[in-house]
Amino acid sequence: MFWIAFVIFLAACFGAGATGAMFPPGAWYRSLNKPSWTPPDWLFPVAWTTLYLCMATAGARVAVADDNAIAMGLWALQIALNTLWTPVFFGLHRIRAGMVVLGCLWVAVAAAMVALWQVDWIAGALFAPYLLWVTVAGALNGAVWRLNPEVARAGGAQPAE
Repeated sequence: MFWIAFVIFLAACFGAGATGAMFPPGAWYRSLNKPSWTPPDWLFPVAWTTLYLCMATAGARVAVADDNAIAMGLWALQIALNTLWTPVFFGLHRIRAGMVVLGCLWVAVAAAMVALWQVDWIAGALFAPYLLWVTVAGALNGAVWRLNPEVARAGGAQPAE
């Protein structure tokens, strides 16, 4: 039963990750000012693949456990918000709205981690790297907003080239 649940959760994770292919960073993102500590481009797919494997494992472990309703609801909420950020930030070029989505995602991931931990401590621990990565993503989104106030004010308009 665990493996069936794992495949389902992994499909949900990679469905969320597919938005990265549908809305790649592209020239708009490359043209933005970014902080010096921005992770290199190659790290993003490596990190997300690892995180999605951890998230799917956590979800599958708790899905087959008793008293899992809150944890499963929060797992669903965080994957929905995870799916939303890429089209908002990279697709619509909405830096401020991306920050709002990331703030909500951070809360959902933190709450999911606690709820998962209460059902299965290993599942909760598997969400810790995800919370760390979302924290870094939030700091990066915030820094991009701060470094590109004219683009953020334009609310999706293309910067002058």
